[in-house]
Amino acid sequence: MSKEGVIYRISGPVVTATGMSAAMYNIVRVGNEGLMGEVIELHGDKAVIQVYEDTSGIRPGEPVVNTGETLSVALGPGLLTEIYDGIQRPLATLEKVMGSFISRGVDADGINMEKKWAFEATVSAGDEVTSGQVIGTVQETDTIVHKVMLKPGVSGVVKSAKSGEFNVTETVCTLEDGTEVQMMQKWPVRTPRPYKQKYAPDTPLITGMRILDFLFPLAKGGAAGIPGPFGSGKTVTQQSLAKYSDAQIVVYIGCGERGNEMTEVLDEFPHLIDPNTGQPLMNRTVMIANTSNMPVAAREASVYTGITIAEYFRDMGYDVALMADSTSRWAEAMREISSRLEEMPGEEGYPAYLSSRLAEFYERAGRVETMDGGDGSVTVIGAVSPAGGDISEPVSQGTLRIVKVFWGLDARLARQRHFPAINWLGSYSLYPQSLNQWFRDNIAQDFPEIRTEISGLLQVEAELQEIVQLVGSDALPTDQQLTLEVARMIREYFLQQNAFHEVDAYSGIEQQYKMAKAILTFRDAATKAMAAGGLLEDVVNVQARTDLMRGRFEEGYLGKIDALTEAMVSEIADTAEEN
Repeated sequence: MSKEGVIYRISGPVVTATGMSAAMYNIVRVGNEGLMGEVIELHGDKAVIQVYEDTSGIRPGEPVVNTGETLSVALGPGLLTEIYDGIQRPLATLEKVMGSFISRGVDADGINMEKKWAFEATVSAGDEVTSGQVIGTVQETDTIVHKVMLKPGVSGVVKSAKSGEFNVTETVCTLEDGTEVQMMQKWPVRTPRPYKQKYAPDTPLITGMRILDFLFPLAKGGAAGIPGPFGSGKTVTQQSLAKYSDAQIVVYIGCGERGNEMTEVLDEFPHLIDPNTGQPLMNRTVMIANTSNMPVAAREASVYTGITIAEYFRDMGYDVALMADSTSRWAEAMREISSRLEEMPGEEGYPAYLSSRLAEFYERAGRVETMDGGDGSVTVIGAVSPAGGDISEPVSQGTLRIVKVFWGLDARLARQRHFPAINWLGSYSLYPQSLNQWFRDNIAQDFPEIRTEISGLLQVEAELQEIVQLVGSDALPTDQQLTLEVARMIREYFLQQNAFHEVDAYSGIEQQYKMAKAILTFRDAATKAMAAGGLLEDVVNVQARTDLMRGRFEEGYLGKIDALTEAMVSEIADTAEEN
């Protein structure tokens, strides 16, 4: 059989071709314009192809050519700072070729093939090298050193290795068996990259968001889901995580998001300054933009493209945070293609394999021992956009079965202008037990106990609020009224955080601990003062408490908390004496 077939049937992005000799997931070129597509089903010599571009205008009888390759991404120096579409075509390069509107059938290399990089070899002739080993380095951006590795499956003895200026396709190392190694390697996106072993998740990903780090922590190498209705702040939360989390590399996938939202991200990110290095945040970021009006098949591919790039940086020993915004749009793309294939629909029309695809994606997260013997991690944070905010729908439920952290966004909190609008009663994390030792060793011995107390106060407040709605807060005993005041302090002082404020947007974990301690110190001091005759109204309204709460918007707050807390305790004690 020939490598060339002809189009037999077209149904949106799904094309059937006859006379094909192809294997599953082969990349083909469809029609006279050579549109890129992927074989997803085979019936004898008939191949069903999902096309990554708009199929309007192509017709039966046009040729389909099999390239014999699978959908792969180019990995090497030049990935960072780039903005790609779903199939790793750089948008800046596409714009040069065809202006602001993407036309069809245009190819562009994933990384610049001509640019010369200063390569420093770290191996020399006679060295034995194994699969995945680092053979040299390139200073890719001011903040990130790109480690050039042997492709998994390649090993041997080094015949020659040279330092100097090379582009990504030139040979930088030759093995005794004649294998030539370049700085670039290609990797099929649907195949997870290998590693030696997976570690237990025992190190937290510090995000700088108090409600996440303190109450619902996420481990490095873990997976989190952020379901929430329209307008509840999913995108802002993910952008804050990209800016401030202590991952060294950020991969941001705008998967089926609205064009104006994606434009905001693309406009904003290049101007953001990394708080850790003072350099532009883009120096350690790869972005994949696939808006809702782009072809759906490329949206389905964009998630795999992103996770493969993340795994590549993980293999260098970096901690990578991958943001997928949003996996619901990815699932919708699968649903559309599944219906075109006339597959048996599952719940709400989604394909029956939805859960296994979600699991495949999230299971590629993890903290691992790399092939080179280092440690690296990929932490996956997937936003879910359930229609009408109903998290009983299949994508949310499929996600919750897999991820261990659930940050549930609440439209009611968003309407009250409480941001981040994460519902502290409905959210959960299954990592605290494995992370508690890290918090004890690195922050404070009583960190887990303080977290439990803060969480318990919020639960008690929820129960008291039901009574308050019936009889009013004045009918409660004073100790319960104090509990409501303490819980209000937790909500307004600790849980609320302004993502756009230059100081309050990020809270270090030590500052979070001291803020939580200050709240409990207020409760204890108030209880003591009221037992000695102080009035609740006087205790709550001491000036030092207001200063403590407002101080979080000022520079150097961490150094002032202890003094502000002491002043508050002193003023509260004075209220008892006055009475």
